[in-house]
Amino acid sequence: MKEAFLREIALLGEEGFARLAAARVAVFGIGGVGSYAAEALVRAGIGAIDLIDGDAVAPTNLNRQLVALYSTIGKNKAEVMAARAREIAPDAAIRAIPRFFTAESADAFDFSCYDYVADCIDRVEDKILLLTLARAAGAEAVSCMGAGNKFDPTAFRVTPVEKTRVCPLARLVRKGLRDANVTGVWAVYSEEEPLRPDRGAGGAEEGERLVGSLSYVPASAGLLLAGHIIRSIARKP
Repeated sequence: MKEAFLREIALLGEEGFARLAAARVAVFGIGGVGSYAAEALVRAGIGAIDLIDGDAVAPTNLNRQLVALYSTIGKNKAEVMAARAREIAPDAAIRAIPRFFTAESADAFDFSCYDYVADCIDRVEDKILLLTLARAAGAEAVSCMGAGNKFDPTAFRVTPVEKTRVCPLARLVRKGLRDANVTGVWAVYSEEEPLRPDRGAGGAEEGERLVGSLSYVPASAGLLLAGHIIRSIARKP
């Protein structure tokens, strides 16, 4: 199937592509950001990819998640993404892990087997734990910060997490990693101030925190995240 990657090899060279083919990457969270990141990694020729998510596709995912179709509603996101990935790159080792990453499930993951870990999950405590374990095992890590309540895809940046600003989620993750003495984590974040969604128009239940989202915003963040991983692996000496 090398023919599928001829245009990529023209840019990266045989050695760069070989590094991608030999790499193993984990994508935690296959939602609006993670689904686009995962597909970009697959289409770039990453040789082994683990897709981790315990959630099922819901109707509210249809506006922004690559895995969301009417035919996939109710199905596990990691398994849907894995099936799609195998259609794109049948020679790649694609594994779906249909479970959430939490403190309770963390022991089930061997982070030492990964070259890169992509954090596309939402809960702050879980993000900090995921990034801490990945870095402790020697895996490179990149984390996506808040992509909800945003309008401008050009406001996203890729930088070491210590240099993030504006984003409220980035502030919490930055502090948590600093307290845990974790370094070497990269972040995809937006310098756009979060918008305030119309709770009534969004159909939020009483007391529910509503996060608004547009089709192209999490996709843009996911592609930036995947691009960082691909460039880092392909150019690594």
